[in-house]
Amino acid sequence: MKHTRILLLAVLSISFMLGCGTVGKNFDSSRVKNIQNKKTTQAEVLDWFGVPFKEGNENGHTMWTYQFDKYKLVGEPESRDLVILFDENQVVKAYRYTSSLAE
Repeated sequence: MKHTRILLLAVLSISFMLGCGTVGKNFDSSRVKNIQNKKTTQAEVLDWFGVPFKEGNENGHTMWTYQFDKYKLVGEPESRDLVILFDENQVVKAYRYTSSLAE
């Protein structure tokens, strides 16, 4: 019984040390190159990337955020973020994409 507890504790400890966590939802970054300021519509973005992880407002304009963060106990965290600002006609006004994930 004592050996079983030690083995279980060792397995749990190793699992914890190798574990990771995520925030957000992964998205297809290959479509980012299709985004064009003053041309791409909100409906197209929704079709390409799905429902955004976060929705907000900046100076009266709608802002959508697609985010995927992967944290590890060993090694560097990785992330992929796409922030899109729409104008009053629901057309892309500006966007920013950053990634530390292998593309």
